[in-house]
Amino acid sequence: MSLLRRLESIPGGAESAPPPASSGPPSAPPPPAAQPPGHVAPARGDGAASRASRDQPKEMKGTVEDRLIKELDPKLNVNDRVKVREVVRKLYDKILEEEGQLLPRTERETMFESILAEIIGLGPIQALLDDDAVSEVMVNGPHKVFVEKRGRLTLTDVRFEDNEHVKRIIERIISPLGRRCDESSPLVDARLADGSRVNAIIPPLALDGPTITIRKFPKNRMYIEDLIKFGSVSPELGEFLRAAVMSRFNIVVSGGTGSGKTTLLNVLSSFIPEDERIITVEDAAESQLLQEHWVRLESRKANIEGKGAVTIRDLVMNTLRMRPDRIVIGECRGGEALDMIQAMNTGHDGSLTTVHANTPKDCTSRLEVLVMMAGMDLPLTAIRRQISSAVNLIVQQERMRDGSRKVTHVTEVQGMEGDTVVMQDLFLFEQTGIDENGKILGHHKPTGLRPKQMWRIQEAGIQLPPSVFGGGVKTF
Repeated sequence: MSLLRRLESIPGGAESAPPPASSGPPSAPPPPAAQPPGHVAPARGDGAASRASRDQPKEMKGTVEDRLIKELDPKLNVNDRVKVREVVRKLYDKILEEEGQLLPRTERETMFESILAEIIGLGPIQALLDDDAVSEVMVNGPHKVFVEKRGRLTLTDVRFEDNEHVKRIIERIISPLGRRCDESSPLVDARLADGSRVNAIIPPLALDGPTITIRKFPKNRMYIEDLIKFGSVSPELGEFLRAAVMSRFNIVVSGGTGSGKTTLLNVLSSFIPEDERIITVEDAAESQLLQEHWVRLESRKANIEGKGAVTIRDLVMNTLRMRPDRIVIGECRGGEALDMIQAMNTGHDGSLTTVHANTPKDCTSRLEVLVMMAGMDLPLTAIRRQISSAVNLIVQQERMRDGSRKVTHVTEVQGMEGDTVVMQDLFLFEQTGIDENGKILGHHKPTGLRPKQMWRIQEAGIQLPPSVFGGGVKTF
């Protein structure tokens, strides 16, 4: 439709159809309303012209995109991005020429990247996912997209066309995984090909439109040296954690949402020796291990008939029959905590997991609740004894007010005294202030106490210098 025709179709436009003729004598037009001095009457149809002008690029993009999709070879392998880009580029240039569209180079390239993202990527948010500075993408309906950069949340100018556009992107994410998100199952957890975690929820549960949350994983694997550089741990603390993993301590990484638990879990897993069989159990596969002997297991939701679900607990029980040297559970959030603790107590030492909790003490309390969720009628004292004998170390991770992630406590679980779980802090993060840019200042400080199970480190042939437990403080 031409611009003139579009204007004619808008009520109140410049070329609106005249009213039908009246049979009586024409009435005199009403006198114009008085206007203040200096008032300039707007030209009729300006609003319609402005709206049409804004719609034109959108219509052009839709036309070109529709033709591209129709003319693309359906057998084209969309995983070969270089080839797809080359093919789409040729078709794109040909279609623009046939449509007689002359665009400035910048607009031409912007439209091409946008269309390419719709065909082989994740639409408007693909550019955000390709940005290494972005750690999280949050779509709050079609017209609000936030990102997290260096721990700070900011609103972007990225927009979707409508709710259906967002739903198409959700479907593109989850369809390769065999999962679904519809009215009967309006929420879903999934992952991207690079391991980034995805959660999607749609109406009627999401009142403002389909919502997507993507927590990106860094393209390059992180090591303990990176955490030291970022100030998340000190060199001494990093050395102790390496020794603890190699000495087969059972370790729980505790922290709140977005505190960096999974990243720290991946770093700790990198210390596991190459000659050990590692089995990971997760809701969405996020582990990034480099060891050769690594088996990955992932839970499965029920199908549309409510059948076929395989829970984390099912997988943990099955793992015990797979001859593991180390069991790594992405997150304990239910009855699987009981099976994990039993595994730790029956020869599968050196296991690692994460738990949502705000402090090491809260972590043990949370484990008690999770064990109760298994449905076993166990006395609280028995549960606490199992936890105190199974867990050796709690590493507390926290997202600070400036967006940085730091290990704030490394706490040893030493056993029971009466009905109480006894714990001892080995390392603490001590905040000393905030600089003019709002950055948290502080240092990791050893408490001067050696772990009660130091003998395990010595039996593993690892010699830690005394400085690790109190020979100096490193400031970040």
